[in-house]
Amino acid sequence: MNLFTDIRALVIASIEAMQASGALPGDLNTAAVTVEPPRDPLHGDMATNAAMVLSKPAGMKPRDIAEALVAKLAEDDRIASAEVAGPGFINLRLAPKVWQALPGAILKAGGQYGRSEMGAGKSVNVEYVSANPTGPMHVGHARGAVVGDAIASLLAFAGWDVTREYYINDGGAQVDVLARSVYNRYLEAHDLTVDWPEQSYPGEYLEPVGDALKDKVGDIWLEAPEEEWLEPVREFAIAAMMDLIREDLAALGVVMDRFFSEKSLYGTGRIEAAIDSLRDKGLIYRGVLEPPKGKKPEDWEPREQTLFKSTAHGDDVDRPIMKSDGSWTYFAPDIAYHYDKVTRGYDLLIDIFGADHGGYVKRMKAAVSALSDGKTPLDIKLIQLVKLFKNGEPFKMSKRAGTFVTLRDVVDMVGADVARFHMLTRKNDAPLDFDFDKVVEQSKENPVFYVQYAHARICSVLRKAAEQGIDVSDAALAQADLTAMTHASELELARKLAEFPRLIEIAAKGNEPHRVATYLSEVASDLHGLWNRGNDEPQLRFLQDDPATSQAKIALARATAVVISSGLGILGVTPVEEMR
Repeated sequence: MNLFTDIRALVIASIEAMQASGALPGDLNTAAVTVEPPRDPLHGDMATNAAMVLSKPAGMKPRDIAEALVAKLAEDDRIASAEVAGPGFINLRLAPKVWQALPGAILKAGGQYGRSEMGAGKSVNVEYVSANPTGPMHVGHARGAVVGDAIASLLAFAGWDVTREYYINDGGAQVDVLARSVYNRYLEAHDLTVDWPEQSYPGEYLEPVGDALKDKVGDIWLEAPEEEWLEPVREFAIAAMMDLIREDLAALGVVMDRFFSEKSLYGTGRIEAAIDSLRDKGLIYRGVLEPPKGKKPEDWEPREQTLFKSTAHGDDVDRPIMKSDGSWTYFAPDIAYHYDKVTRGYDLLIDIFGADHGGYVKRMKAAVSALSDGKTPLDIKLIQLVKLFKNGEPFKMSKRAGTFVTLRDVVDMVGADVARFHMLTRKNDAPLDFDFDKVVEQSKENPVFYVQYAHARICSVLRKAAEQGIDVSDAALAQADLTAMTHASELELARKLAEFPRLIEIAAKGNEPHRVATYLSEVASDLHGLWNRGNDEPQLRFLQDDPATSQAKIALARATAVVISSGLGILGVTPVEEMR
């Protein structure tokens, strides 16, 4: 059920009736006609641009169309009033019975309310986190994990077939550094003193890995040359780190459907196949690039390279894919990885990158466009930095990692639900302040508390009503008579609940889960506002002397809880039934 879709259907039907009567030309395209909330709530419940967008193709003044359309819309008993505003916009007020019927409809739909068929079962791959398997994830990874996971859940709610994927960066030099660091811990496990080079991972998290390696192989590698132990230690270390990463993600409530190893691209012909695909399209050539910005010609040594003609697909410059020594650039395996995703047949690809990868966006989009012949869109979301505070001061210490705050630190200090919700209160490309004290503060300034408190308040009403013998099952509440629901505060809450299906589709179109968090804060505010008014106006309280009246009041509250629960589910947050 989507009220905005229903009223838009009414507008379209009215336009078609006008066409049938000759009041409008018969060949009009109504695709651009919208019905949405007015910018100013005082203007009504909904507004449509129908007359404005049809004016030019119809060869008529928008106000003339609007006046005729208003008369037609007023014939429907769902419309309390329809008024022309300005040059031809139409403001609509819906009859009270529309809002009075909404809680029952929500309760009948249950968790299906707000779900959309917009995705139509099309497939989408959301790749996120993809941290190097060299240690525990930091708080930046945490935000990327939360945003990616929420996007995946949002798209699933909107009808997409979603795959959550993690790309393991296990093909670069950093995993050799990891192997040598684990080997040092292995030596220390044998009570040997080691020197730690600058290029190493000295965090305490590798101590148990070194102990485990000792338990597995004993002392056979104590005096062995590096070429003998490097590869097996590397494999052992990566497996240990991925186990650590999976555990940390699980603590945050993130579970992947698929892990893809970068290393699987090397020596298997998969990079070559991807580059050959581009070569067959005339997009690989030998050439010399212009000097980078800021480089003077005398400071730049031009050299012939193997290049991808990425400018043919929207990039600023063509990109090297092979170094002068014949080895691949970092870009080549990324092309191969996305070629693999394209060949798997996804209808949409989404990548979640750190803010430091901003310069990588255009080249990656160009690669996917070229590989898919422009058929597979790629959306890249950049995750801005998280600034941590505690007691008003910057917070940076982590004994476990040695130099940074880990994802697990955050979860252990405030809990997964608080961490997830707060990290979704800002758009992904906006910096985020995370204050360990404020995010657990029990006040209306703390959005996660305010939303959870709203749900808990509703649950407390349900418990008290049940104790009084009132049937508060969804089936019973859905049949409650809400014709007495006429107070402005009650109708305002109902209007907000009606926005949920539309909000889901808007958020899903832009891959913007922060919109859901913002919306839930607004729902909570309306619920708390109605609750507080009940202190001064007893007729607004959810529990009344008459059981039937109580059921009607509680139906609105329970419908609110359904929406809050579904919204929190998209964000990966568990709604609470009581505050502790």
